[in-house]
Amino acid sequence: MSRKTIAWALVAAAGLCSTPAYANGNSEGDASQPSERDPVGGQAQPSERQGPPSGAGGPPPGVLNGENVFDETWVTIGIGAGLVPSYSGSDDYNVFPLPLIVGRVGGVGISPNGPGFALDLLSQAPSAGPSETSVSFGPAFRLRSDRDGDIEDPVVALTGDLDTAFEIGVQGGVRIPGVLGRFDAVTLSTQVRWDILGAHDGMLIEPSVGYFTPVGRGAVVQVSASASFVDDSFADYYYTVTPQQSADSGLAEFTADGGLNSLGLTAIVTFDLDGNALNGGLNIYGIGGYSRLVGDAADTPFTSVRGNADQFLVGAGVGYTF
Repeated sequence: MSRKTIAWALVAAAGLCSTPAYANGNSEGDASQPSERDPVGGQAQPSERQGPPSGAGGPPPGVLNGENVFDETWVTIGIGAGLVPSYSGSDDYNVFPLPLIVGRVGGVGISPNGPGFALDLLSQAPSAGPSETSVSFGPAFRLRSDRDGDIEDPVVALTGDLDTAFEIGVQGGVRIPGVLGRFDAVTLSTQVRWDILGAHDGMLIEPSVGYFTPVGRGAVVQVSASASFVDDSFADYYYTVTPQQSADSGLAEFTADGGLNSLGLTAIVTFDLDGNALNGGLNIYGIGGYSRLVGDAADTPFTSVRGNADQFLVGAGVGYTF
């Protein structure tokens, strides 16, 4: 990925946590505790929503007074900045802006997906019903601008610019609430996408496992682990060094094959600025992540000679929910 793509990947993760991960609380016992219903619905890039646990009571203070912003229609918009690699495998880092939009409109969940978006056609509005497993499913769209001219390394730049890819596919997942505690949840999800612009002209499969838990009424912590599998067309386009590219840059020739491409771990923390995530308004989020390129993605001279298989990212931003 280029720094643009990686920056948008940060937004994809942050977007689903930049809003509170609960919308109803207890009516019995401590009303200050959050519920398990997630208004976002998705993955760690997702979105799913659960009701409060069995035996729990009604909504916390504010919800009964109409202060729950997470109803049939809600949106979070925001902006942030991230420190990201210049391209996938680069050891040069750049600051890049991170715009954000995520929400639920007309019964359809919307979440960022790299430089693109994913839709959840099974999205449901938050409710006070009993906690239960839920699923998400819908189309996914993404632009990929890796090494499209935004290359910091002068040697890699000599190999020439690549074309922008537009990937279309599907995403689906299942969310399991109450795994380690009353208000947490685990999400298992996968995306499959194909390039339709004839750039890499290949396919990617991206499974992920996410864990989220609210901390009080105004903070959310989410951790996600992900992997990326690519086919031969994708690997050849981004990691092969052709004889001409070798002659132009001095890098050794290299032929890449598909397979496991990367493994990653991302942590996201979100804070509502007035301490009550249910009433919307301003929130801030911070992101830290690490990924390891493997296989030919790590062995290509673009990474092994000119870059590094260890990829780090960090970002922060502010959002507004209404």
